[in-house]
Amino acid sequence: MTITRTTQNQLSKGDFEAIEGEWLAQLEKDPADLDYFVGVARALIGTGEESRASSLLEILDDQLREGGRWAIRLQLLKRAGALFLPADKLHPTVSSTLGKLYGDRSTYKALYEAVGLHRAPTDIPKTWEKVERLEGLLAFDVGTVVAMEGKGVGRVVEANLGLESFKVDFERIRGLTVGFKAAPKLLRPLAPDHVLRRKLEHPQALKVLTPPELLRTTLQSYDRALTAGEVREILAGIVSESQWTAWWGAARKHPQVVASGAGARQTYHWAESSGDAMDSVWKAFEKASPRRKIERLKREGARDAGLRDRMAENLAEVAEAAMDSDPGLAFEIWFAIERSGSKVAGDVAWSPEDLLEGQPQRVFVGIEDRQLRERAYAMVRERREDWPVIYRDAMTRELDPRALDLLADGLAHGAPKELDRFLDNLLAQPHRNPAAFTWIAERAAVDEAMRTRNPLRLLQQILTVLNRDEFATFRVRLLVLAESGSTLPRLLSHLTEDQASQAEDAIQRASNLEPYQREQLVNAIHLRFQGLRKETGPPPLYATPDSVAAKRAELHQIMTVEVPANRKAIEEARAMGDLRENFEYKSARQRHEYLNARAFTLNAELSRVRIIETAGTDITEARIGSRIHLRNPGGGTRVMTILGPWESKPEEDVISYESDLAKELLGKKPGETVGVGGESWVIEKIEPWV
Repeated sequence: MTITRTTQNQLSKGDFEAIEGEWLAQLEKDPADLDYFVGVARALIGTGEESRASSLLEILDDQLREGGRWAIRLQLLKRAGALFLPADKLHPTVSSTLGKLYGDRSTYKALYEAVGLHRAPTDIPKTWEKVERLEGLLAFDVGTVVAMEGKGVGRVVEANLGLESFKVDFERIRGLTVGFKAAPKLLRPLAPDHVLRRKLEHPQALKVLTPPELLRTTLQSYDRALTAGEVREILAGIVSESQWTAWWGAARKHPQVVASGAGARQTYHWAESSGDAMDSVWKAFEKASPRRKIERLKREGARDAGLRDRMAENLAEVAEAAMDSDPGLAFEIWFAIERSGSKVAGDVAWSPEDLLEGQPQRVFVGIEDRQLRERAYAMVRERREDWPVIYRDAMTRELDPRALDLLADGLAHGAPKELDRFLDNLLAQPHRNPAAFTWIAERAAVDEAMRTRNPLRLLQQILTVLNRDEFATFRVRLLVLAESGSTLPRLLSHLTEDQASQAEDAIQRASNLEPYQREQLVNAIHLRFQGLRKETGPPPLYATPDSVAAKRAELHQIMTVEVPANRKAIEEARAMGDLRENFEYKSARQRHEYLNARAFTLNAELSRVRIIETAGTDITEARIGSRIHLRNPGGGTRVMTILGPWESKPEEDVISYESDLAKELLGKKPGETVGVGGESWVIEKIEPWV
């Protein structure tokens, strides 16, 4: 305790005998109360009673010394040693106290000298700095169990005074060296009952603990609350991965486990008693916002029926007050109370249906939980004849793609004209509803009906909105639509040749696309509408990704391995003498010419190569990258694949698009008759080559 008002009055009156009496009484009661003793001593000195203060401190020092309370005595010497000891006595007294306190440590004497406590005994401020450093190092005495971030738990096995470092054996790293100066920052000594120390020394004892008891041991080992992820990491090896879910579910239900926060950052601590835990939960509930209260009712309500009903009653009052100002919140609260199983649910005088009778859009907008919002949509459809108009209006406000799917599917089955009107308006002015337009663009990747409505307009609008500020938060989602197999490549197969040129122009002007995305889309257009290609150089060479990789590997082998080896062979042959009769030299020169020619050809071909796309291939007619299933009048079947010259294997019916046979097939549609090998064949089916 600090100086009492009574002591202050006694000091002001000069009643020093009474002060001495109170001092002795406090000494009997709590000799470790240094705040009181040092405070009174300094106050006495302030009134000119230096001798009295010194005598009283000597009495205290004697009692601490006789009681073997060396740690408290060391603190007394630090705070008030100069008030009762001569200057030449203070350092020896500090030294002897340290010896009593730490003398049994194996490293004490060496560390004592290492920090220099035997030097400069008259420099008392320096002495205390050295004491602080000594105690910091002694915390890592040999045998001490420590924890280190990223390394786990280990044991100090050596203190090297010459190198001023500790050696620590961790489970996965043996003999890790940590300097004296770095040790206090990197190493954390673990008390005998710390869960990590027990995990190292007695893991089986932890494994037999019940889930709540093991969780208590874990939470009480730290001076802060822990997340579930931290608990899981700490108990790895004690609680297996397969056991974790069941173990955690059982452990956290204990009434003394208190959760704080929400989501992934939710933390847990262990309360002193169940009552303390309930009080803590209720206080946190009272301070929380309405929606956080909903979360706490869901999470904590099952702990205690009384607590659950108390929370539900509080939320019912919140909902009652919010019915006009925030009906969406009231809607969420009603269902939270119902799901909790609280008896309060039967006392609520209104229902969600009442909220939806007025202006349902105000309810929708206020419901943050998507599943509950979808439930509200379903309730409106069941109870209101004007639901199609309400749905169409809701689609202009809804942000979640899954909820938009529900609304769109409802309109498609029950009021398709309303859906058509909404889609047409959105396609004309996408900036008025960025979320819904982004939803349309994404859904078109898997919904052919959405792609065929107006493919050119949808493609142009996707590329246009990429530059609009209203779509800043959706830009990443929209850019993905240019990748192979997504919306933009799939829209190309629905374009006419006239529309294709407009699409190419829009793609070329789309500055937000990556160059490779523009190139892929333009190549796909040219692959389907070859008449659009502006021939300004050699024609493109279409090939599969595997063939391109193989040709590049061949070119790399020639340039980095074969050409250097051949150059060396030429030099060695030249060194043999007369070149006119030198067969090795002529052979090496011929090899040189061949390699150069081959490298030139490969480089030229690779410079004009175009990848045959493996996804989104148009299957309405035979094109490069198509597999064509044929049947002749006699019932025979044949499967022809049109790829590039690099992949051509006529014996396996894989033909180059440059071949006469391929030219006969290109552009043909299922049901048409073609001539193959002097026979008539009917195209039964066309599919992508992979």
